[in-house]
Amino acid sequence: MNFTVTSAGRQFDRLGIMYLGDTEVFRTSTAEPTAKGIIWSYIKEMDQYNVLWREPQKVIFDLGNLIDSTYTGAYNATLTATFFTVPDSKPTADQILPISALQSGQNMGSNFQVPAQNASISYTLPQNIQRAVISISANGQATEEFWYTNVLSSDANTFGDTTGILYGYSPFREVQLLIDGQLAGVSWPFPVVFTGGLVPGLWRPIVGIDAFDLRQHEIDVTPFLPVLCDGNSHTFEIRVVGLNDDGSGHATLSETVGSYWVITGTIFLFLDSAGSVTTGSRPILNEPPPQISISSTVTQDSTGANDTLTYTTEASRYLSISSTITTSTGSSAVSWVQRLSYSNYGALTAQGLVQVINQNTTGIDTSSSGYTNSYSYPIDVNSSYSIDAAGDVGINGTITHGLGFNILGPSVFPSGIQNFNITTPAQFGLAANLLPQSVSFPNTLRSFSGSRLSTTQSGTAQYLSSGRQSYSFGTTEQDFSFLGIQVDLPDVTYELYSRHVLAVNSTVTEDTQTLRGVTFGPQISVAETADAGPAVGGFSVRSLLGRGPGKGKLELASNAG
Repeated sequence: MNFTVTSAGRQFDRLGIMYLGDTEVFRTSTAEPTAKGIIWSYIKEMDQYNVLWREPQKVIFDLGNLIDSTYTGAYNATLTATFFTVPDSKPTADQILPISALQSGQNMGSNFQVPAQNASISYTLPQNIQRAVISISANGQATEEFWYTNVLSSDANTFGDTTGILYGYSPFREVQLLIDGQLAGVSWPFPVVFTGGLVPGLWRPIVGIDAFDLRQHEIDVTPFLPVLCDGNSHTFEIRVVGLNDDGSGHATLSETVGSYWVITGTIFLFLDSAGSVTTGSRPILNEPPPQISISSTVTQDSTGANDTLTYTTEASRYLSISSTITTSTGSSAVSWVQRLSYSNYGALTAQGLVQVINQNTTGIDTSSSGYTNSYSYPIDVNSSYSIDAAGDVGINGTITHGLGFNILGPSVFPSGIQNFNITTPAQFGLAANLLPQSVSFPNTLRSFSGSRLSTTQSGTAQYLSSGRQSYSFGTTEQDFSFLGIQVDLPDVTYELYSRHVLAVNSTVTEDTQTLRGVTFGPQISVAETADAGPAVGGFSVRSLLGRGPGKGKLELASNAG
């Protein structure tokens, strides 16, 4: 699937979701355009949805946008599907069912908005399922876009008398999958930073990790098959929780979070022979509550006003679900195990004008099918803002953001390794075109059973709004590597692809790609005026940084005077 977009003018970043009927198949976001116009393309493998592509489908691409005299940028989006056959391709699901709001009949997108909506659905499933996997697609918007910068609820009013209240429920989030009210698995979300996030100058033309393709998290629910295949209706629900704290250093999972999270799920069913019925033992659930540790400290300045807030949040979770299933091929023990760890250190100083965040999430998911996914999501952010008596706004920010995945075994989603097992990938150019290249893999290159992806971004940027003009400048550097691994030799890796990109003030100054040891020359983009859009109006600068609704620019400016 090729997704190509052009836009010119001024506009915020927007979330876009593609559906086949009621099933989400692609979640993306937009770059923020310039006055001269931009173009970008993203190519996504979609063979995991083969069973849907084989039937007529209503294609819905839901990309909400607002056009007025200030925000003039329209998005002209084109989706192009290319179908082809691949020898020895992996099996894909025989049936796919959505966990969604089922609104395609009204020609609308089918996502849930949580917590305002209950993200649940009920199905009577086929009785001949031999494997079942559910994927979760979830990201925060509005007051939850920067959830990882939130504070403990008991500290939300720390700067209420000065710069404004903060968003609460802690910087921890857990997305839960429940089957008939029982916890079936969790996803601790990746902190996506969209192209308007923190400081716009960070993301020109490099975009935040996963911002063009928000990753879904898969949970193997095969241990529930003896229940799910009983011919009765069963309920699938997705929840988002944070933390509630008592102000004395104790916290538990909350029943709700701020507004709002965009939620869907997808049920992938792999069927046994027709006429067979899957049976077995009821699942055994070992799901102790997560271990949670919190702390916070507030200090005052010489006037007695709260000046600094420091806080820590740590969590860990273990869950194991197992059963025995019997299919036409016999009985087997099946299991799903997750081990997760999370830490966040945050500091707000200068009455909330400066914020530092150091966060890391790690996890390992293991299925008896042979699927294993180990992952890490580190993010460090330092941001500050100022407003002077004249109303001029300044924002400074730095970010170091990483993503690492080790995937072995039968993932529902393509890991990228399939391209290297079958053919030599083409080079993808800056102008959204596939470029011919002369690299050919030797016949002796082994086939890989897993992959290791690692990428890190580091950037610094400034934003200035003065009068009716605003500007944003920045430097962002990204390193990406993709390696092949074997299930029997997980510590032995084969470098397949790497890339190093450096962008300075909206211009790509370095771009080096290496494909199986052969390096390609730099592709350099054309510099553009770093116009970040119109000047900040009466809304809160704090809301731009995810630090609560705060106070409006005019009120803060009068205080500065």
